[in-house]
Amino acid sequence: MFVRPFQLSDYASITKLFREVLSEACYEETIEAFAKQLTLDPDLVLVSVLNDDIAGIIIGTIDQRNQGYYYRIAVAPEYQRKGIGKSLITGLKQKFIQRKVSKILVTVDVHNEPILPVYEAVGYTDNNFSRSFRHLRIVSGR
Repeated sequence: MFVRPFQLSDYASITKLFREVLSEACYEETIEAFAKQLTLDPDLVLVSVLNDDIAGIIIGTIDQRNQGYYYRIAVAPEYQRKGIGKSLITGLKQKFIQRKVSKILVTVDVHNEPILPVYEAVGYTDNNFSRSFRHLRIVSGR
């Protein structure tokens, strides 16, 4: 298993993965944010590859205050609980560190609340969780 930047050839597999693991409402929000992030800063979209399959994806963003955010993570059901999510989180953290963000936060909404234990397992705490009453969104930082 390895983590790498998103490639255009991954698009069909990623949209299929999103449809498989996200609710319809979450899918609609995520696919829009995914497209926006790809136009703004595609280096913050990482995929995990296992056995030549896309096993998971993580989308990040950096805001105008130079804060890095984990936006959405999705792992194929057959690859869940195998360390894929943790690897994606760690890979994106390295991108944030390389970009010298001032702070790293996990965006929290109703759709990703259930996976917060994955972030906690890699060291994030409630102080790192950014809860918003608005829909999560990708911002054009830098």
